[in-house]
Amino acid sequence: MNNPLDTHTRTPVFGLTRTSLRQRHALITSDGFVPSQYPGSTGTTAIFHITPAMGANLTQATIRWEKGATLPLPALPGVERFLYFTKGAATCADHGKHEAGSYLYIPPGGSDTLTANEPTEAALFEKRYEPLAGTPAPSSRKGHANEHTAAPFLGHEGAMLKTLLPDEPAFDMAVNIFTYRPGATLPFVETHIMEHGLLMLGGMGVYRLGDDWHPVREGDVIWMAPYCPQWFVAMGDSPASYLYYKNVSRLPALP
Repeated sequence: MNNPLDTHTRTPVFGLTRTSLRQRHALITSDGFVPSQYPGSTGTTAIFHITPAMGANLTQATIRWEKGATLPLPALPGVERFLYFTKGAATCADHGKHEAGSYLYIPPGGSDTLTANEPTEAALFEKRYEPLAGTPAPSSRKGHANEHTAAPFLGHEGAMLKTLLPDEPAFDMAVNIFTYRPGATLPFVETHIMEHGLLMLGGMGVYRLGDDWHPVREGDVIWMAPYCPQWFVAMGDSPASYLYYKNVSRLPALP
């Protein structure tokens, strides 16, 4: 009999799933992913994991291209985008070639068209840019995770952090990669103003979200609203890593 938690089989066992949706957080697992055709493209699908429909202030999606498929990203006034490529390779009309591990930041109002050179997959984050008085909006950025050096998080060698976007006032978003050696944890339960969208890149562990504890592994998506208590421990025999977004460098909005 299949393990009821083995979502990679996509075999329903008594209607069980690790997916969990709460008012201030969500875990979304691959057994329930439902792809839809990306508007304006043939051979491209999107799985929209996190959207304002669930109370979030961002959109997070998985984009999948067939070889030769083209993804149009038209300009949306005031909207910025970040793509992190997890599989395959694609060529951008304005920003060159990208492969697994590379990323692309498209500033507010920017656009591009991406064509897959082979079956390709990427995580996409979108949010409305918050201007900062006296500071011009950022320009586009691209690179590869391997170009960035990981640093111990708050001095903890077991939790290594890579920051992909510059820590500059122009940017109101950060996208980072955390990698934990087996048994390592976040050093404390975090509770803060930043919202998160998160993709497990590899390994497994347990994530505390609010008062719930969830086993997580590669491919899982997590949403954390502002002030959601959060904590992670890596488990298993190999390191665990995740990609995550957070909003930064802006004062809280007043009513």
